[in-house]
Parts: sequence; structure tokens; C-alpha cells
Amino acid sequence: MGTNFSLDWIDYLVMVIYFVFVLGIGWTLKRFMKDAKSFLEAGRSMPAWVAGLAFISTNLGALEVMGMTGSGVKYGMLTTHFYWIGAIPAMVFLALFMMPFYYGSKARSVPEYLKLRFDEKTRGLNAILFAVMTILASGISMYALAILMETVLGWNFHFSLILSAAIVLAYTYLGGLSSAIYNEVLQFFIIVIGLLPIVILCLKDLGGWSGMQEHLKPIVEAKGFAADTWTTTWKYTGSAKSNPMGVEWYGIFAGLGFVLSFGYWCTNFLIVQRAMSAHSTTAARNTPLIGAFPKMFIPFLIIVPGIAALVLLNMPGKGFVLPQSAAGQPIYDYTIIMLLKQYLPAGALGLGITALLASFMSGMAGNVSAFNTVWTYDIYQSYIRPVTGNREADEKHYLFVGRMATIFGVIVSIAAAYLASMFGNIMDFLQTIFSMINAPLFAVIFLGMFWKRTTGHAAFTGLLAGFLIALLHHGLTFPEGADTLVKGGWIFKLHSYPVEMAQNFWTAIFGCATSAGVAVVLSLLTSRKKSDEELRGLVYSLTPRSMKEDVPWYRRSTTLAIAVLSIAGVLTVLFW
Repeated sequence: MGTNFSLDWIDYLVMVIYFVFVLGIGWTLKRFMKDAKSFLEAGRSMPAWVAGLAFISTNLGALEVMGMTGSGVKYGMLTTHFYWIGAIPAMVFLALFMMPFYYGSKARSVPEYLKLRFDEKTRGLNAILFAVMTILASGISMYALAILMETVLGWNFHFSLILSAAIVLAYTYLGGLSSAIYNEVLQFFIIVIGLLPIVILCLKDLGGWSGMQEHLKPIVEAKGFAADTWTTTWKYTGSAKSNPMGVEWYGIFAGLGFVLSFGYWCTNFLIVQRAMSAHSTTAARNTPLIGAFPKMFIPFLIIVPGIAALVLLNMPGKGFVLPQSAAGQPIYDYTIIMLLKQYLPAGALGLGITALLASFMSGMAGNVSAFNTVWTYDIYQSYIRPVTGNREADEKHYLFVGRMATIFGVIVSIAAAYLASMFGNIMDFLQTIFSMINAPLFAVIFLGMFWKRTTGHAAFTGLLAGFLIALLHHGLTFPEGADTLVKGGWIFKLHSYPVEMAQNFWTAIFGCATSAGVAVVLSLLTSRKKSDEELRGLVYSLTPRSMKEDVPWYRRSTTLAIAVLSIAGVLTVLFW
């Protein structure tokens, strides 16, 4: 089965209608973009449900749709660790404990919070690292979208890359963060509606969940694992050799469940920015919790089709195949694309392809909107052209800079897309970036929020040391079978891991532990520059407990948090 699709006119019509809506949202919002605050911060006016769906849709990009489906083939239900243990606890923690400080401090970004809590140099270091990370992440989404257009439409990869970049640039340039957020809400519903038929049809083809399990047994056993390894989560994590992810339970719990997840969901400005756009403190706290409800069920939309694809690959009669690399290895990034071709008829195929387009654009626009905010406020305004005191002139100037940063961010993302093409699985590439940047940052922010003794010098040095140790670990280790230095071992091949994911978990653990250790030691050795009064509202122990929410009990953050944790607990037990 080739990769080129045969699309009918109705499929193209569905895609055209989607693009009209996307660009229309940007054009409609353009007239409200009168200053930097409206363009870069959405005026802090978003309802909780809009911010909540955008919060989760921002993460529902190339990583989840292409990366997680490919990981479903490679790791099975073990991939759900990125959702249940690897997201939900951190999202609840962000809502209950961290959003009051982010939102209440009036900081416009996470780097700016670091300035208020610590000092300018800590803000500057994080701003630079974050800017690099968002560009790389945007490049991954752009690469994934170009693959889709090349595969589905038969267009040239390079042309597809430029076209996808131009579309995202258009609506982000026009409507700023507001445009990105409203488009993310639209994209969320399109993704669910477009991909749900795949889940239903592939399970029906294999005889339901039980039928798929029966088909999996000989396939999984031939790989040297227990028959139900691909349909369980924690059962076979007692030993690294007994599961395809190549990590033990404590590596998953510490590396993913704590370091990577808290580092991503609690400190990544790309995510936090959506909550910071909400219209009140309560809405900001509820944003991650509202997003957590659909987050728990996304594995059934994305990972389950990946598991089904593994069965189909081993049933020649079904005619399902994946394209192969030059080395003869299957390209897992194509899994969801080939499933669309396998099952969807005309019209529905157009909707499914549109769902993929929506997911990739969501990831690209989210990263670009976060990049232009950090560049404008935390780099340009801080080090190149500070405020002058003329508020109206400053706002117009920074609005112009924000729009120019949007153009620059998209151009550099194109270069990052070619780097992403060196990885066999884009999810592994993105996790590599997160493990180096977000993991050390979480240690610093966590200490800063909950230990008033943490000093600016300690935070800066800890953040830098954590990043360098994570980078060093990546340079000294490599996943088995790695065919490029981008995957590790670029200094010296000292140690090998079974797969990239195991390498990423331990990179995150080393980075976070180093950052925390250095920050604690240096905090005890250096003097604190900021008084208790200056830290009020920035540190937990110095902030009055005025968290009473003047809303009905069923809309309170604590109620939503209990509901989220309860559902996550039930799902974990069911798929143990």
C-alpha cells in the first residue's frame, strides 16, 4: 500500500472550509489587536472553559497525534504513562498551588516570574533556553505537517513546509494569542471528531478490545515479552527488560511522573500562558483542571489505534504497511496517516486529514505565540529597548516587535523542522528537549515558590548546572541502534539505553537533581537579597491564604481536582 492518497473533491472541500475558518478567526480578531497586551496576553479576558480547552489543545499537537500513535506501536498502553502519571498529578498541582502565584504576581510570562522571585539573570537564562525550546518544538510540528501534506497530497516536502508555515504565520500574525487560543478550541473539536472514527473502525476490524488482545499475544510473545504487555501500564515495570519502554517503575515515577511532567506542565510557559490569559484567579486555577478531563481520555483516541496498527502490520491479509527508512526500519510517524488511508472513505477521509492538520497547526501556533511573548517582554524589552514612560507609544512599539517576532519565529522553525527529520520518532526528539530544559527549571521554580531561603545566585547557577549536566548525560549516552549523533553519544559513548525514552527519563532525573542540589547548597552559602515583604505573593509561606472561591461548590478548584484525581485513579487500576 503506497503512501499517496486518492482524495475526492469533498475531501478537499472539507480542508478548504477549515482553512477559511482558521484564517477568518485571525482576520476577525485583528481589529482588537491595538496594543501589545491584547496581542501577546489576550487581554487576560478568556473564560475558563475556553482557556481550558486551549490549554489541552496546545499540547494536542504533533507530539500527541503522530508521536503518540507511533509510540503506541512501539510501547503499547505503556505510552499512557505520559497522560495519567505523566500529566494529571502535575496539572492538579499547577492549578491548586502554582497558578495563584503566576496569576497573582501579574507576571506576563514564566521568565518574568523568575525575575520577580529571584533576579534578572535567572529570568534572562530561562528566557533564552525557553525561546530555543519553543522554536525546536514548533519545528517538530512543522515537520509533521509537511510529512502529512507530502504523503497525502503528493506535494514536495520543502514546499509543504513553507506552505504550512505561511498559514500559521497568517492567523497568528493577525490575531495574536487570542487567535491562537480560539483556533485551538476549534482544533480540539475537529481532532476529536476527525480521529474518533479510526478508533471505532480499527477495533471493529480486529474484533473489539478482546479480539485485539488475542491477536497481540503471539506478536508480543515473539518480541520476548508477556502476552498482555501491550495492553497494561504498570504490570511489567518491575524490570527494564520486561517492558518495551526499557525502564523500571521508579524510572517512570521519578523521571516521567515527577521530573518531566511537573517540569512541563508547571513551568512551561507555552502551557501556563493559556491559564494566564483567563479572566480571574479562579478561572486561571480551573483552566488546567478543565483541560485534565479530556486529557485522561485522549489515549483511547490516539494510542489505541497505534496498538491496533501493530496487529495490522502482522496480518498480511489486511494490506496495512508502514513506509520504511533507508535503513529498512518502519517510520512510526506515519502510523496515523496510514490508518486514515486504511479505513476512512471519501468525506470522512477529508475530515480525518483536517484533524491532523488542526493538531499540527495547534502545536505550531502555540509555540510561536509563546515565543513572541518571551522574546518581546523578556529579551527585547529587558535588554534591547526598555520602556520609555510613554505608555501609548511603548504599547504600539512592542505590538510591532511582537508581530516581527512572530515572523522570525516561524522562519527559524523551518530550520528546526529539518533537524526534527533526523529522528525516527518525533515524540522522542521532543522529550529530549524537555528533559534538558524543563526538568532543571522545575527544580528552581519549585524551590523558589516553597522555600523562601532560595537565592537568586543559587537559582541561576542551579538552572545552568542542571541544563549542562542534562546535556552532558545526553552526550555520553545513546539509545541502542542510534544512527545519528543527534540521539546522543556525541561526546563519547559511555552507556547505552534500550530505547530513546529511557535515555530521556534519566536525562531529566540527572538534570533536575543537579539543579535542585546546586540551588539548595548555594542558597545556604549565599545571602538572600529580597526581603519577606518583596516576596509576598511569590512564595507560599509568605502569602496569605485567601483562596476562598466565590463560586458554586461544583465549580471550585478543589472539587474539580478531586474529580480529576478520582477518574485518573480508576483508569490506572483498570489498565494496571
